[in-house]
Amino acid sequence: MKKRVFLSLFAFASFCTANAQSYLGYYHDNYAGVQGVLFNPSSIVDSRFKTDINLFSISSSVANDAYGVKIFDVFKDGYDFDLEAKKSFSNANNAAFNADVMGPSVMFNIAPKHSLAVYTRARAFVNVVGVNGQVINDVTKDNKTSFPEATVGSFNGVGNSWGEFGISYAAVLFQRGEHFLKGGITAKYLQGVANYHIQGNDVKLEFNDNILPQLSTYETQGSAIYGSSQDFAANSDLDFDSKSRGFGVDLGLTYEWRPEYSADRADINDLKEVNKYKLRVGVSVTDLGSMKYNKGIRRNYDLNQIISQDDYDNADNFDEFLENNYNFTVLNGAVRSHLPTALHADIDWNIHNKFYLNANGDLGIVSKTKLNQSSIANRVSLTPRYESKWFSAYIPVSYMDYSKQAQVGLGLRTGVFFIGSGSILSNAISKSSKSADIHLGIKIPIYQKKAEDKDQDGDGILDKDDECPTVAGPVENKGCPWGDRDNDGVLDKDDKCPDVAGPAANNGCPWEDKDNDGVLDKDDKCPTVAGPKENAGCPWPDTDGDGVLDKDDKCPKVKGTLANKGCPEVTKEVIKKLNDFSKSVLFDSSKATIKPESNDKLEGIVNVMNEYSNANFKLEGHTDSTGNVAKNLQLSKDRAAAVKDYLIAKGISADRLSSEGYGVTKPIASNKTVEGRAQNRRVEIILVK
Repeated sequence: MKKRVFLSLFAFASFCTANAQSYLGYYHDNYAGVQGVLFNPSSIVDSRFKTDINLFSISSSVANDAYGVKIFDVFKDGYDFDLEAKKSFSNANNAAFNADVMGPSVMFNIAPKHSLAVYTRARAFVNVVGVNGQVINDVTKDNKTSFPEATVGSFNGVGNSWGEFGISYAAVLFQRGEHFLKGGITAKYLQGVANYHIQGNDVKLEFNDNILPQLSTYETQGSAIYGSSQDFAANSDLDFDSKSRGFGVDLGLTYEWRPEYSADRADINDLKEVNKYKLRVGVSVTDLGSMKYNKGIRRNYDLNQIISQDDYDNADNFDEFLENNYNFTVLNGAVRSHLPTALHADIDWNIHNKFYLNANGDLGIVSKTKLNQSSIANRVSLTPRYESKWFSAYIPVSYMDYSKQAQVGLGLRTGVFFIGSGSILSNAISKSSKSADIHLGIKIPIYQKKAEDKDQDGDGILDKDDECPTVAGPVENKGCPWGDRDNDGVLDKDDKCPDVAGPAANNGCPWEDKDNDGVLDKDDKCPTVAGPKENAGCPWPDTDGDGVLDKDDKCPKVKGTLANKGCPEVTKEVIKKLNDFSKSVLFDSSKATIKPESNDKLEGIVNVMNEYSNANFKLEGHTDSTGNVAKNLQLSKDRAAAVKDYLIAKGISADRLSSEGYGVTKPIASNKTVEGRAQNRRVEIILVK
């Protein structure tokens, strides 16, 4: 019994978790046909198919949050799941299982804006949420030892299988210009096959090992509700009941943005054989409804009990185990099982030509903990695809909240056959996959015919309505081109000067030039006063009025001469004034350090040089003949450089200044007298031309 009680209910589901959305990546294809109705019933109207007949298709998917495996190793001989699977137990592991088989089904158009679909479908769905995976693993392993009280959890589990017969109707709801909206509804008859459900309330478990295994005991606490579509404890064979049935509904809307629509292409919305949208947005709610099992039974179990290992091992099935070892109350009668209601939303972008990118989200909108309530695992996906009439390829990338792993898959459609998986690429490289899925099908597609060519000039106006059937023209002019008498490229209907050529920017009229300066008024900042093009049609200014235009004036705000580029000339008087200041600059004895009392003189030099901002100067240093000639030469250079550095520090550009020292070589007085030597120790300023 060890492998048939808890393991059969929880462990299998713990490693076979599944998303509940079938045909991952395929159902967004504009050539998905009748399969698309399972996701959004509005998809079948304005379809690329005139008729689509499904012969057989299946979609099955598995995933999990408790075990990770190398998928392709599982099928090898000798694979040991217990040893090789990577375990990720938590106190709330989740599980589900979904298989979806579509039998003979068909979709077809009943009018240009109306479509129908009829389908048959068989589904199996299992999901368990909130189970302590570690406890279940401890109970089911072969060589277990005593473990203290552990919480199994307030878990919820549902297993349900049923058949569906659905009829879908879809219609165009709104079509105006670039905007297109369609809606659809599916009504489905549900035929129940089998149902199991269980709900635990604060279930706890303690195992006490004994040297004699048969004397080992389990102490359990809490309560549980366990029900099924029939009393399998009394009769383990499936007793099919045709009266176990129910009804369900799917609803869907699809909006398309069709920017290529225009007055000249008003017929584009009538072209059935091509996709017309740049952006498509779909929203749907699926699996609204439930089914009732008339022969159902439900037991409420009191789990506060101690049972032996023998009790555990000797039970033939789960029903027998519970019934023989725990007190319970019985409720016979109808059992209602609810469908896994879900909200779906997707955005499909036509990137270019036959390349698309789809973003999709699937969200369960029912409680995962409600008794006998199936629920999907939430998921988001991003699927790039290439799509054409006879071939499609898609690569879905998805993330699901149960497995908590990114999945990458691949799918192909080749006319009558399609096959794909939402996880095959990621599983090929992963050593710890928690999901796997596959879908495939065979169908007979009957495509929309290409519209007959009754528009010779291709202007979107049928020849029967076109007054110029061989020359393209707009619908406003009955298919004839607009005239252009002045041949300026502006149609007469838009030309305010139809007989005089002019640019479109001026409504077909020529631009004026009032001041005749060669600069058009639209570009002329001084349209009534002539001026050169280089100054945007305005005359060049002379701010200081010295006869030198500002564009050529190096001193535009100070009057100067043309010869000196608009700047004032440096006169002999100015040079004398500069040298009166410079010759009064005092230095520390035998040093190039300027004495502080010379700052006023230096500031005078700065002020004069600022007045003549375009003039360049050379500072020459000189000494008397006292002392060593070489040292005097260096001292003269240093003193000239010191004055230059001071001027630069006060803002005079270094590019305007140079310095040199001449030592004793250029005396201006006799070195034999004290007065003469004092005159020879100087810094002179020379104008550089």
